Amino acid sequence: MRTPSVYVAEELMPFLRAKIAERLYREGMKQSQIAEYLGITQAMVSKYLAGKYKMPPAEVAERLEDMANDVSSFILFGGSREDAILLVAKHIFDLFQTGFLCRFYSEYAGVSEDSCRSLFEVQPLRSEILEVLNMALNELLRDEKFPALIPEVRSNFAYSLPSPRGIEDVAAIPGRITAAKGKAFALPPEFGASGFTAGILVKLAAIRPEIRCVLNIRYGRDIESALTAAGFKVGRVKRGG
Repeated sequence: MRTPSVYVAEELMPFLRAKIAERLYREGMKQSQIAEYLGITQAMVSKYLAGKYKMPPAEVAERLEDMANDVSSFILFGGSREDAILLVAKHIFDLFQTGFLCRFYSEYAGVSEDSCRSLFEVQPLRSEILEVLNMALNELLRDEKFPALIPEVRSNFAYSLPSPRGIEDVAAIPGRITAAKGKAFALPPEFGASGFTAGILVKLAAIRPEIRCVLNIRYGRDIESALTAAGFKVGRVKRGG
C-alpha cells in the first residue's frame, strides 16, 4: 500500500535531504556533521552531494527547495536536531493540508485527491488562531530589539484560517503595532482587524496556500542584508498602478 508516509519517504525526503545537505556543505559544515544531523550515513551524504538523488516534479521540487532553505537556515543558526525534524514535519503536513501535495500523491498512490484531502482536513477554530497569534505577538513585544524594526506606518501581524475567503478569515492587530519610548505596544488580535495586511494573505492563498502568516517591518539595506545572510529570498512588490 502506498500510504502518504511511504510517498513522503520515497518521493520527497531524498530530494529534501539532498538540498539540505548541499546548503549545509556550502556553508562549511563537514559531511560527518551533516550525516549526524540528518540521521543518515556519511556515504549517503556524499551521494547526495554528487547529485545522485531522485528529482520530484518541478512544482514539488520548488516547494521542497524553499523548505530545505528554511530548515538549513534554522540549523545554521543553532536550531536543535529535534526541532528541525518538527519543522520539516510541519512543513510537509501544511503542504498536504492545503491540498498542494494531494494532487501528486493521488497520482502516486492511485487514489482520488478528495480522499487525500479528507485525511489532512483539519479546520482550526478561530479561537485557536487568535491564541497562537497572541502568543507570537507577545514574544515580539518582549523583544527589546523589535521596536527598531517597526516602520513609520507601524507594523501589523496577521494569521489566517486555511484557505481564507476574505479579510474576515484573517486575524490581525487592531490599530497595528506601534512603538513609543523604545517599547512596542499592541492590542490583542481580532478577526477582520486588518485590510491591507490581511488582503495579502487572502491573495497568497490562491498561489501559496501554505503561507498563512505575515508581518510587515521597515525596509532598509541592513534588513535586506540580514535576510539574505539568513538564507531568505528578498523580493519586491509594486503597489498601485
